[in-house]
Amino acid sequence: MEAGFLAALPAQELVFFINRGLLAGLIIGSVYALGAVGVTLIFGILRFAHFAHGDMMTIGAFVALICVALFSGGESNLGLPAAFVLMPLAMAATAFIAIGVDRAFYAPLRRAKVRPVVIVMSSIGVMLMMQGLVRLFAGTGTWQLEAGGAKTIYRLPLLGRDIILTQPQALLIGFTAVAAIALHLFLTRSRMGKAMRAVSDNPDLARVSGISIDSVVRATWVIAGALAAAAGTLLALDVTLKPDLAFNIVLPIFAAAIVGGIGQPYGAIAGGMLVGFTETFAVFNWSVLLRPLQPFLPDFIDIPNRIAFVPTEYKIVVPFFILIVVLIWRPTGIFRGRVVK
Repeated sequence: MEAGFLAALPAQELVFFINRGLLAGLIIGSVYALGAVGVTLIFGILRFAHFAHGDMMTIGAFVALICVALFSGGESNLGLPAAFVLMPLAMAATAFIAIGVDRAFYAPLRRAKVRPVVIVMSSIGVMLMMQGLVRLFAGTGTWQLEAGGAKTIYRLPLLGRDIILTQPQALLIGFTAVAAIALHLFLTRSRMGKAMRAVSDNPDLARVSGISIDSVVRATWVIAGALAAAAGTLLALDVTLKPDLAFNIVLPIFAAAIVGGIGQPYGAIAGGMLVGFTETFAVFNWSVLLRPLQPFLPDFIDIPNRIAFVPTEYKIVVPFFILIVVLIWRPTGIFRGRVVK
C-alpha cells in the first residue's frame, strides 16, 4: 500500500506541497521568529509586553527604504537587493531609535516603579504614535524596496518540476538561520550575553553582583531593534512596504513568543516556526495531495476540490488555537518561560 501511495503521488503535487506548504511555512515562520526574539528579550529583561514591536519592524523597513534612496539609487552591484546590502545601516538606526523610545517613554516609568500594566499601556500608546508618524511622513500608499519590483527567482529541479524560491525569501531564511546561531553564541559566550541571562533570571541578584542593569537594558533594545529592522526589511522585500506592514502580524508574533516560552530566545525561534508552519498547513489545500489516492478509494468516497482545516480568511485564529493547545499541555511554553511562577 505504501508503494502504491508513493507511486500514485505525482511529482507535480509533491513539488506543489514543498512550494506552498513547507517553504511557505518556513518563510512566514522566519518572520515570526525574528519578531518574537525581540518581544521575548524585552519581556525577559524589562518584564513587559512591547506592543509597539511590530511598528518598530515597519519603521526599520522605512529606514532601509531611505538608505536605499540616499546611498544606492535602488541598485546594487553585488547581485543582491540594495535594501539587503544596506540593511545593517537600517538595523543600527532602528536600534538607536529603540534606545531613544525606551529613554523617552519607558525608562521614566521604570524609575517611577509603576506597575507593569502601566508600561504595557504605554507601549500601546507608543504603537499608535509610531503608526501616526509613519503615515505622516510616508503616506498611506505602498512602496517597493527593490528597484522595479522585480525579484530574482531561484529554481531547483525536482522530479521534472521546479522548487521555486525568490531571492528575498532565500535571504530571509538564510538570515534567520545566521541570526539564531549568532544569538546563541552571544548569549552563551559573551560577557554581555551572560549578564543578560543573569538579569533575566534574577535582576536583584544580578544587580548586587555588579552587573550594570542600564548596559543590559541598552543591549536588549539594540538586539530587539536591530532584529526588528531586519525582519521588517526582509518582509518588505518579499511583499510590499506599507504603513501597516507588521501591524497585522504582531499578534501571531506574540503568540509565537508565548508558545515558545516567554522570556526564552530559543523558544521564540521554535515558537515562530511552529506558528508559521501550523498557520500555513491550516489553510493549505490538502486535496492536492489526496486526489491521486482517488483510484484506491471506494466509489462512494469523492475527494472534494478543496480540503483545508480553516478557510484562508480565518487564518488569524490559528496562532491562538496553537497558543491555547500548547499552554494547556505546557503552561510555561515549550522552553519553560515565565508565564507562571
